[in-house]
Amino acid sequence: MDETKALDVLAALANGVHPTTGEVFAPDSPYQSPEVVRALFVVIRAFEARVKSQARRADLPGNAGKPWSGEEDQRLLSGFDAGRSIKQLAEDHQRTLAGIQARLEKHGRVEPAVNAQRPSNRRDEHYRSRPENASSRPSYSR
Repeated sequence: MDETKALDVLAALANGVHPTTGEVFAPDSPYQSPEVVRALFVVIRAFEARVKSQARRADLPGNAGKPWSGEEDQRLLSGFDAGRSIKQLAEDHQRTLAGIQARLEKHGRVEPAVNAQRPSNRRDEHYRSRPENASSRPSYSR
C-alpha cells in the first residue's frame, strides 16, 4: 500500500466513514469515539509532516547535511583558492550554498555573511538588548 492510500484510509476512519464502502459508522462504533478520532488525526498530522519532510529532503543536494571529510575540505579550499564561485563549489560538492558558505567561513576563507539567518535565541536577544550597566538579576522593587 502506498502512503497516499494509507493516508486516505486514516482520514476516512477519522471522519467516521468506512474507507472501502463509504458507509458512515454507527454512533456507538469505536471509530466515533472522541479519543479514537483524536488519535487518528494526530497520526494523520504526524504522517503528513513526515511526508513533507521527505519531500523537502528530496530537493536538497545529495551531500547536504553529511559530515565533511578532510579530503573534501581540501578539494573545497583548493577550488575556492582557484577562483571557483560558491555556486560552482556547491554543485561540485553536492552541497547547499549555505553549506559551502559556512564551511568557507569555518576555514577563514570568507567573512561571515551579513544577512545570514541564525536560529533565534530569546535569551541571547534579552541579554544583548540590556543596557551595559543593567544588572543580570531581575528587579523586585515595588
